[in-house]
Formats: sequence, C-alpha cells, structure tokens
Amino acid sequence: MAEIIRMPKLSDTMTEGVVAEWHKKVGDTVESGELLADIETDKATMEFESFQDGVLLHIGIEKGQTAPVDSILAVLGQKGEDFQSMIDDDVVPATEEPEAEPAPAPTPTAETPKATTPVNTPTTTPSPIVNDGSIKASPLAKSLANERGIDLATVNGTGDNGRIVKADIDSYKVPAANSYKGGIAVPAGQESFSETPVSQMRKTIAKRLAASKFSAPHFYLSMEIDMENVMAARKTVNAAQEVRVSFNDFVVKAAAIALKKHPLINSSWLEDKIRYNNHVNIGVAVAVDEGLLVPVVRFADTKTLPQISMEVKELAGKARDKKLQPAEWEGNTFSISNLGMYGIESFTAIINPPDAAIMAIGGIIEKPVVKSGQIVPGHTMKVTLSCDHRVIDGVMGSEFLNTFKSMLEQPVLMLS
Repeated sequence: MAEIIRMPKLSDTMTEGVVAEWHKKVGDTVESGELLADIETDKATMEFESFQDGVLLHIGIEKGQTAPVDSILAVLGQKGEDFQSMIDDDVVPATEEPEAEPAPAPTPTAETPKATTPVNTPTTTPSPIVNDGSIKASPLAKSLANERGIDLATVNGTGDNGRIVKADIDSYKVPAANSYKGGIAVPAGQESFSETPVSQMRKTIAKRLAASKFSAPHFYLSMEIDMENVMAARKTVNAAQEVRVSFNDFVVKAAAIALKKHPLINSSWLEDKIRYNNHVNIGVAVAVDEGLLVPVVRFADTKTLPQISMEVKELAGKARDKKLQPAEWEGNTFSISNLGMYGIESFTAIINPPDAAIMAIGGIIEKPVVKSGQIVPGHTMKVTLSCDHRVIDGVMGSEFLNTFKSMLEQPVLMLS
C-alpha cells in the first residue's frame, strides 16, 4: 500500500526545510535505511533515510524547494499503484506555523526553487544565474552558489575531475571588471542591487534572538582582566604537547569552573519554571557563512584544556561544513561569544535561549597598567556578561565574573 513520506522535523527549531539533493528518482526501488534525500534545516544539511521499502512513486518537493515540516516529501508504494487520491485527500498534521515567506517575487516558496535573485538594472531583465546543468559540483557547493548568486560556470573546481566543492565557493572572487555582480556586468555609475532569499538558518537566528532580546530583560556586567599569566601559561602548555590550545580554550575552561562554583548562573529560563543545571554544557558561538551556530562542549568542567581545544576545533569545522548533528548543538547551559580575534575590544551579546546568561569576550589589548604603584606594559581583556534579570541578579553575576577573573589571572588554579 502506498505511503506518504513527510518533510521530517530534524531539529527542535525547524519549521521548514529545503531539499538540497534527491538520491533517488521516480521509479527507483528504495530499501529501508537507504539514503533518500539531503534536507537543509536551519542549522545543517542532513541525510534523510527511508524507513520502509518500496518504489518511489512521487516526489512532492523538488530539489531546491522549501516546504513546511510535515509537507508531502514523497510517496512510496508498489510499482504502478494509484496514489493520487491519497495526495488529494491528504490533511497535513497539525504542526507549528512556519514563518511566512516574503510576498514579493522572486523569493522562493514551497512551489518555486530556491535561487538568488540576480542584479536588477533599468536595462537588463533579470534571469537565474546559477548554471549547474552539466557542471560537476557537490550538493553543498550548488546550494552555496545559489545563496550567494555565483554562476558555477565561472568557478574553477579543485575536486576530483574538476568537481566544484565547498572550498571553491568559499574562495571564489567576484571578477572586478565592469563592477561584475551576480553574473551580470553593471556599467560604472549605474544603480544596481542583488537580493538573496533568507536561509533557513538566518530565519531561525532572527526568530530566536528577537524573541530573546525583546522578552528577556537583559542587563550587562563588564570587567577587565589581566591576561599576562594566561599568556605565559599558554606558551608553556603549547611547548609541552602536540595539541595547541587557544586563549578561547582557557576562557571556556575558566567559565566552566566558575559555573560550578556559581550554579545559579548555570540556569535556564523555562517560562513557568527555572532549571538549575548540575552539569556544565558550554555553547561556543561559531561564525558561519549564513550566520551563527553554537555547538556545545559538554561537561566542560571535567575536560582538560587539550580536550576542550580538540573538541572546539572539531565542532567548529562541522559547523562551517554544515555537518553538525542535533546532539552537537542542543543542550547548552551557558554560552560564550568571542570576537577578540577580529580586533573587537568589547561588545554585548544577546542571550542564547533558554540560557540565563552569555559572556562576550573581547580581544587581548596591550596597554599601560598600574602594578605595585608603577605604570608598566600589560595585556588586558574585557568581558561582558549579559544576564536575564528574571533569573540572575547583579550580585550573582558579579560574583561569577570575579571567580572567572581569578581563574584567568591565576591559571594554575585551572590546571590543579
């Protein structure tokens, strides 16, 4: 008997998905456990396997299309079986309402392929520019090219047999001649623009952070920390082992220890109750092409600096390649956002719900400092703790920051 396969809910925040690739075509035999399609969620592109045997009778969402969770993805059944009445009579199960798609064309909807709108000029009629007909490219490379308005015909592939891979899209340089944008040459001095459909990831970031900023009463506590001893400790640690640790690894470790000493900060706002977590799972914000992902270092207080370093590097790599799995981005109890490597001295971060706090880390700055009554060269780092006042009070946050500061200013305490 024919059976409807629906767009799966592959993450806790997913309301709609994009079919990045079909691995079967209509008429193909499908076995249970066999790869059916790649689905782009708000956080990653994930493989979707069939849960039953049968013949692929119908594809309900074409490659590149966006559709809400529980929409008809496909129909599996016996060869030649009638399934149209099943589709006609289908009632979509109740689910969370997806965000409304922008109305103006050519923004993609569940009925039109996802593509980047090309440059719009007074004399040129826009047309899709992504050319992937006979060009060899990975599904992820094609998806990224669509989102960035890159014509695959202009990209040099470095994969096997000239196949275009993600790295080729990431390193792509737009030709400078005639202000080339989005595949159309624009004469100098002529107004133009390009539009890109909002990705699933960016939609979720916007929804979650807007909800956090406007529902959680944020307040901020800032502190400047002497980093001289951490700099010396890092140099010693890296000279003694193969795994190199970063300053951010020290930050994660110091925060984890401070959270164990101040468990009220390691809490979650759950609307009708506050959850005080006994475990320490630290989300580490990672910048990706489409926004921000926050993979989680679990039980960070129990891990050594090298262990934290290896885990953060692995998770960050998966995040950038859109290969994170739900277990790797869920369950944070506290979050850290570090922009120090970009030359930012200080900033404030928006709380990552349901956490009650997030810490923003600035860069290490060389500056004159006063020690023992003398002005001497020094290195300091500014941090800002964003707190949800529904959970955390000023004194609680201040005590946590003082413990965090003591860990970094006396890093031997982290190594004992």
